[in-house]
Amino acid sequence: MSQNQEIQKLVDGVLNKHTRYIAKAISFVENSDYKTKKSFLKTIFPYTGKAKVIGITGSPGAGKSTITDKLIRTFRDDNKSVAVLAVDPSSPFTKGALLGDRIRMQNHTTDPFVYLRSMASRGALGGLSEATKDALKVLDAAGFDIIIIETVGVGQSEIDIVKIADCVALVFAPGFGDEIQAMKAGIMEIADIYVINKADRDFSQKLFKEISDIVNLSPKQPKPSVLKTIATNAFKESGIELLKNEILSYLGHIETSSNLTKKRQSFIESELIDTVTKIMIDKVLSNQNVKNFFDSKTIAQIYNKELNFYAIIDKIVEAI
Repeated sequence: MSQNQEIQKLVDGVLNKHTRYIAKAISFVENSDYKTKKSFLKTIFPYTGKAKVIGITGSPGAGKSTITDKLIRTFRDDNKSVAVLAVDPSSPFTKGALLGDRIRMQNHTTDPFVYLRSMASRGALGGLSEATKDALKVLDAAGFDIIIIETVGVGQSEIDIVKIADCVALVFAPGFGDEIQAMKAGIMEIADIYVINKADRDFSQKLFKEISDIVNLSPKQPKPSVLKTIATNAFKESGIELLKNEILSYLGHIETSSNLTKKRQSFIESELIDTVTKIMIDKVLSNQNVKNFFDSKTIAQIYNKELNFYAIIDKIVEAI
């Protein structure tokens, strides 16, 4: 079977929502270079743009995976199909997903309207895998109503989720240093909803007040909501239905106000820049005239100050 036939088979499988082909397609876009996967992505692109994309982010240990698990249940109660991309830290040896957050979502593995996938971050910064955007397109084309992206959990630099999610929920937990985290810029500025999870713990009210005070100063419209949830205690579980309703309310607001269109157009612009930049870098570095400046002799000469670092940059630019 030719490569074109193989790609068409993948496309047909994804569009018909066959789990096996969805899994194969995500592996294909995750492990292939741009030139190899371009034909597949071009073919499924017209079928994308219908799913509601929700980002769940926050510091490690805050309960992101457990909240995601509970949200799946509430969306399924509304007869919505749900796909989850859980981006995990990657093994330094195999580059595969290290934690496998799907373990916390095993209750849904037999549900044909739920698809769970762990993706390795593979060293990518910003809380997402480089292939997350492509995997998102696969799931969108497959017709899932809701796609939840749970980021790796790397701290206040974890802001790439804002480039692909229609709604971002930022999860905190008292006692995890999040009282200090709440004072930091960066991650605090990306959230559409703030969630104080493990709200049955000490200091949860203090954290709630601190975040509420920050939100009151926010210029964002609509003002982000601040909620309390208990997702990790089966006997005290609360707030998940409220969180789902707040997510849907926010999505409804930005859709009717045309802000969703603006958001998604900015996503396209950002991805165009990122994709073209990567292609151009690969193209430049494969140029033999440029490669010559990266040999061990040149590097050693720069190190020994025999050649000037910035003079070499000028020569590389001239060689392009």
